[in-house]
Amino acid sequence: MFDKEGMSKWFVYMLRCADDTLYTGITTDVARRVKEHNGEIKGKGAKCTRARRPVKLVYQETCADRSAAGKREWEIKQFSRAEKDALIK
Repeated sequence: MFDKEGMSKWFVYMLRCADDTLYTGITTDVARRVKEHNGEIKGKGAKCTRARRPVKLVYQETCADRSAAGKREWEIKQFSRAEKDALIK
C-alpha cells in the first residue's frame, strides 16, 4: 500500500486468536499479514499465532511511517486487556 507520495503506508493491527488472546503487530499490508498468520501463506506468521489459529482482524490504524507504527505497537502492547478491548470497540 502506498500513499500519494509513493511512500509505503504502515499499519498497526490487532488480531483475536482462537483462544481469545490478542496479538498486536505492524505491517504495510494488513490483508497479506492476516493470511500469513492464518497459515494461508506457508512459512510466514508469528510463532505465537501458529498454535492459536484461526485469527481474526479486530483492529487496525494507519501510521505515518515505520517508526511511528513501531512506537504505537509498543504503546498498545503496554495496555491492559480492558484497554485493548476498549480500543477495539
